[in-house]
Amino acid sequence: MSETTPAAPAAQAKYQVRFDQGPDAVHRIADGVHVVVWVDQTTDAAADSPADAPIVPRAVLDAAPHHAAVLAANLRDAAAAAAWILAEQERLGRRAYLAIVAAGRADGGFAADDVLAAGAVIDALIELGIDDTSPEAAVASAAYAGLRRAVAHLATASAEGRRAIEEGVDPASLRREAARDASASVRVARAGAPA
Repeated sequence: MSETTPAAPAAQAKYQVRFDQGPDAVHRIADGVHVVVWVDQTTDAAADSPADAPIVPRAVLDAAPHHAAVLAANLRDAAAAAAWILAEQERLGRRAYLAIVAAGRADGGFAADDVLAAGAVIDALIELGIDDTSPEAAVASAAYAGLRRAVAHLATASAEGRRAIEEGVDPASLRREAARDASASVRVARAGAPA
């Protein structure tokens, strides 16, 4: 982004924590970020995903700034991802700018489960003091905070949850993936450039 050209409002460029939905969101909000977090709640629960399947789609990796770290996250590892980001910010020695991207539905529609999972990541970041959020990120965080006791139900009752069940995903696996902070592992698809 040129210093003389103001960023488009959709870029959320003045905020440390940005949020948008869908693969194209990376193009909108990832300019100048240090970390991109790809959040795909339902796909992560699919038992028939090949073991060598990428944790972040190639198109997302290609669209992310080349120097940026890229993580995958969902409700199970939201706190672990936030802790990793805080450590990355400390490694950089300066404020880390973040693009939190909910995968969204394949048809481009709203995916409640992905937005709630992205909100969980943002909520965990806020708990760690990384709280300069765009309005969009604040809304996702508030959605998660307001519905945190219902996320397991919403993971199966949402349009994406019902679609996954119709395609053979076990509802119990959807509920397991919706257990906040059940995993301390961080899924790094690409490490960031040296500080």
